[in-house]
Amino acid sequence: MAARILPFVVYLSFLAIAQVIPSLATSSASQNDWVSHIDLWLYPIKTAAVLGLLICFWPQYHELKDRIINGPGEAALTIAVGLLVYAAWVRMDWPWAMQGDGTAQGYDPYRAGAGMGIVLAGIRILGASVVVPIMEELFWRSFLIRYLISSKFDSIALGTFTIFSFAATVVLFGLEHDLWLAGMMAGAAYTGLLYYTKRLWPCILAHAVTNFALGIHVLMTGEWRWW
Repeated sequence: MAARILPFVVYLSFLAIAQVIPSLATSSASQNDWVSHIDLWLYPIKTAAVLGLLICFWPQYHELKDRIINGPGEAALTIAVGLLVYAAWVRMDWPWAMQGDGTAQGYDPYRAGAGMGIVLAGIRILGASVVVPIMEELFWRSFLIRYLISSKFDSIALGTFTIFSFAATVVLFGLEHDLWLAGMMAGAAYTGLLYYTKRLWPCILAHAVTNFALGIHVLMTGEWRWW
C-alpha cells in the first residue's frame, strides 16, 4: 500500500508548497523575484523525489511486470485515447469548470532565461510524460479504485467494476486538477481503458500520450496556463 500511496503524497506535498510560496512575497523586489522563480526549481526537485520513490518501490509493482504493449490493437487504442483526452482537455477551460479564478500564470520555464528554460522545459516534459503517469495511475487505477472495493486491494483483479469505485475515483481524480471537469473526463477515459484491457500499462501510456501532447502544445503556442 505504501508503495502506491507515498509517491502520490510526496507529489501532492510539493503542489501544496507551490501554493504557499506566493504568500512569502513581501514588498522587497528582490524577495518577490525569488518567490516568482522558486516554483521553477520545485518541479525538478519534485520530479526527482517521486522518481526516486518509484525506483525504490519498483519491485512491489506487480501490475507493471506485465507486457507494456499487448499487440498493435491495444497500442492503437491507447494512443487514440491519449490523443482524444488531450484534444478535449484544451477545449474544456470554461471558467465554471476550473478551480480558482483562472489567473494562474502556469509554468513558464523560460522565466529562468533561454538556456536554462530549455533544460527546465525538458524536465517538465519528462516529469509530465513519464513520472506523473506512472505515479498517478499506480495510485488511482491500481490502488484506490480497488481499495474502494476491498481494503485487501491486491486481492481484487485489475479492471474490476463497481459503480461506487468508478464514480468516486473519477470525481476525486478530477478534483486533483485545476480543470476539474477536464480531469473527470480524463479519469473516466483512463478508467474505461482499464476496464477494457484489465491492465495498468495502457492507462499509463494513454496518460503519457496526453501529457506529452499537451506539453508539445504548450511549447509550440506559449500557452503556459496548461502547465
